[in-house]
Amino acid sequence: MDPFATLGLPRSYDVDLAAVEKTHRELSRALHPDRFVGTGASERRAALARAVEVNEAWRVVRDPIRRAEALLALAGAPVSEEKEPQADPEFLMEMLEQREALAEARQARDLPRVHSMAQAIEARARRVERELGEGFARGEAASLAGKLGELRFYRRFLEEVSAIEDELAA
Repeated sequence: MDPFATLGLPRSYDVDLAAVEKTHRELSRALHPDRFVGTGASERRAALARAVEVNEAWRVVRDPIRRAEALLALAGAPVSEEKEPQADPEFLMEMLEQREALAEARQARDLPRVHSMAQAIEARARRVERELGEGFARGEAASLAGKLGELRFYRRFLEEVSAIEDELAA
């Protein structure tokens, strides 16, 4: 499935999510089961299948990681978390140090430090997303798998931050 074609979008990493969400809502409304009550079973099944496809396309396009995976697959360079190139050892060491520092902040119940670390990682994630957008725009899909892996590390870090914030707020 090409999520971009499903939603009528050009294949691009940089998308206007508000516009895509509006398109998704319009397509969902047009494919709603209530609109097909008086039609035949095959037409209802086809509309339901199309609605499922539209919903999955929206889930892919709105998520920066899944969007990059889709673009890489469409460019003939499919990747997944298990099939990415090995990350740079220096980057891995830095992320290990960041996670250790985060664990220390959690242990100390130092929420301001947790927030500060999260802001720094969010800024790095935004930078990587910009680099992905620029790389896809230049047609350099094959060289972007490493950036996608980096973005995954940042997302996991931020998910851990969210769990810590929930824990410390309780």
